Amino acid sequence: MADIPINPLVVIGVGSSFAFSGLFYHLYQEKKKELEKLKEIPVFKPDHHLLRVLRATPHKRLQYVAVEGLVQADGEPLASQFVPRCFGVIQKISVEEHWKYWNSLTKTWNSRTMNRKETNNSVPFSLVSPGYMSDLYVKIQNPLEASGCYLDRVYYHVRCAEESLVNVVLQGLNGEKPEAMEETEELLRVGTTLTGFGEVVLEGGQVMRLQAPQDGRKYILEPTDYRSFMDRHERSASWWKTLTAVTGITGASLLARIIYGLVGNRDDRSK
Repeated sequence: MADIPINPLVVIGVGSSFAFSGLFYHLYQEKKKELEKLKEIPVFKPDHHLLRVLRATPHKRLQYVAVEGLVQADGEPLASQFVPRCFGVIQKISVEEHWKYWNSLTKTWNSRTMNRKETNNSVPFSLVSPGYMSDLYVKIQNPLEASGCYLDRVYYHVRCAEESLVNVVLQGLNGEKPEAMEETEELLRVGTTLTGFGEVVLEGGQVMRLQAPQDGRKYILEPTDYRSFMDRHERSASWWKTLTAVTGITGASLLARIIYGLVGNRDDRSK
């Protein structure tokens, strides 16, 4: 009795499953190390406790900490250009045009984006403790240098181009036609819960300031509280761990199926 050939797709499935399992395990280990480093970072609020710690430290400086508080403009906040009674401290407005041009080779209209304009505005702001009035705050220095998706989109509008007889004639001559104009406004709004990661220094015995670390670590602003920030990273680690287990079990099951088929085939030949 001839040997039953092994399905090459099953072999590929085994190899792919173990390969993905190894990749996911590596990503899980990297995320786990990142989590361990995050858990070592001291967490503060803009309150008297942080002020006492700064006064007790050499050089009145904490090299890398997390500070959680509410966004408050130091002066007049920025008003949204599109949304009434919406105020922020960092504003980004982008406008871009979408055009279509005639491709003579494929005989089709293709899209492209052009004339993109972006305006960034900011005003000085600080983090304050929620829940009670206090004269203590942590000023945020150079927030535009920080990483993190801390802007909230408050306005988005696509304005379609109107076609007229004159435009149609011009399109036939130059092979281009406007399609739409896209407008977007993003704000870091006043009252947003923000967690900043960086270096905190004490100036003049009373003014606390969060700034980019001098040791090269990342200066980060996250529009969430510290616990939610950590929960998101823990869910990410759990997701990579689950994918590692699922792909590993799948590969082991397929391999067991191959071995079972080979053993069964050998028993049949011995009979």
